[in-house]
Amino acid sequence: MKQVFLMTALICTTYILNAQFGYGFTVSNDIYSWYQNPESIGPNEELLDVHEGNGSLLLNLGMGPKIWIGAPKFSFSLEAQAKIGLFGLAVKDFKGLGNHSIPVIGRLNFGGLSGLDKEGKFGWSIGGGVQWNKTELFYTLNDYTLLGVDRNYFKTYVGQVAYGFGLSGFTIHAVLGVGYNPDTGARSFNFGLQYDFNLPKLKKISDPESEL
Repeated sequence: MKQVFLMTALICTTYILNAQFGYGFTVSNDIYSWYQNPESIGPNEELLDVHEGNGSLLLNLGMGPKIWIGAPKFSFSLEAQAKIGLFGLAVKDFKGLGNHSIPVIGRLNFGGLSGLDKEGKFGWSIGGGVQWNKTELFYTLNDYTLLGVDRNYFKTYVGQVAYGFGLSGFTIHAVLGVGYNPDTGARSFNFGLQYDFNLPKLKKISDPESEL
């Protein structure tokens, strides 16, 4: 057992010492985002009869920092974004406009989505993390506020898959993220496009060996 542990530690150390490191930022545009709040409880601990969902189409923008460590064919990345859907609403019973989320996601990236390859390739990634969500940001109706409807941040645990194309520090990919919190029943769903920019790699696009 000790030998296995030492061998694993040696392999990991060798990989880290030979790994590339990148930093930059990511920008996203969700084609559709949807959030379900935990059940609303009134001032007398009663369950309120309100629709907890909030959805937004097309105009859902996000941006945040991202880092990579790995090799051209495989990498691990960590990112955080602040997303906002300006026109998110509940169609069933309008309570206000807007939704907002803050996903913090770790990913395993393969092929063109490694963010570290200078050649143009397709690739995919899988990952997960924690996401904080909030709905009804603007123009909240007083009728619901008086009932005791409170739209605080709520947490979901998110899984993500992505597929797309990467070249010399830039990637574009479709991302599907599904979240759930078993403690509160809260849910989240995000699907859209994401654009990653690995700044050190982008600075090297004048390299004659690059496809750019």
